[in-house]
Amino acid sequence: MKTILLILLLAVAPAWAADSLAPKLDIGKGGQCVDDPKFMRTNHMKLIVHQRDETMRKGIRGGKYSLANCVECHASKVNHSVLGSNQNFCQGCHAYAAVKIDCFECHSSKPREFRKASVLAAKDMK
Repeated sequence: MKTILLILLLAVAPAWAADSLAPKLDIGKGGQCVDDPKFMRTNHMKLIVHQRDETMRKGIRGGKYSLANCVECHASKVNHSVLGSNQNFCQGCHAYAAVKIDCFECHSSKPREFRKASVLAAKDMK
């Protein structure tokens, strides 16, 4: 009996532990993603690199998988960014996966409407 209980516990524990360890993210607006969330988790980097190549080599901006579109939907409702804490969408997932995130060394982590507000606020402080 104890052996059966132990086997059942070991079979269920990894799934339970994985759910409890998954990051708790502020997904921003959320809603319907441009593709299946499981597909996006697995392939978002390939899609972003492809979009980068389309923009850099062919001058094609925007598109279904643009980084700007991701930020527009997934910026936090609290700080209006995909960075800033491990509850923020991009930073939280990358911290969970132990993957360095370097997109935002060049790209904005805030939606367009909040970038403008930040710039104006910075000018007012001078």
